[in-house]
Amino acid sequence: MSSIRIGIILGSTRPGRNGEAVARWVLDRAESRDVAYELIDLAAFPLPHLDEALPPAMGQYANAHTKEWAQKIAQYDGYIFVTPEYNHSISGVLKNAIDYLYGEWNNKAAAFVSYGSVGGARAIEHLRAIASELQMAHVRQQLSFSLATDFENYSTFTPAPHHDAAADTLFDQLESWTTALKPLRVS
Repeated sequence: MSSIRIGIILGSTRPGRNGEAVARWVLDRAESRDVAYELIDLAAFPLPHLDEALPPAMGQYANAHTKEWAQKIAQYDGYIFVTPEYNHSISGVLKNAIDYLYGEWNNKAAAFVSYGSVGGARAIEHLRAIASELQMAHVRQQLSFSLATDFENYSTFTPAPHHDAAADTLFDQLESWTTALKPLRVS
């Protein structure tokens, strides 16, 4: 197996969330790959609203919860962000978790998976801008799941078969970019 590690960040902590089924589908699809994928559930990292006195770009974290989060994120070479679309954007808990860190995101690759009434496309557009500011290379391929067509009764995840090929393309692109960026992180 490759030494590349990719974290699948589940960007919702809402009770009864749809995101867990989506993130687990992504993880299941990734299991046959020659890269190590791992689920990172934000529910396991209960970060308060950003409470660090210094800007994250300084890398001088004071709080134990920030240090734990930074250590977790630093382990990975790339990420897949799984996000709901709330009010034409990403969830607040995901934005907060991203904003806690800076250097841990730099020179890594990112891919996006979303779900919502229009597939979460607007949330992905916001994530692309955020990732660019954090010096992350984001891949073109994305996965967008519609609550109307990819969820039975808007709650049971039943993705359409055409998402399988799109997922393979997303993995191919993400793994290529992750591998290409790795020399930039070796000091």
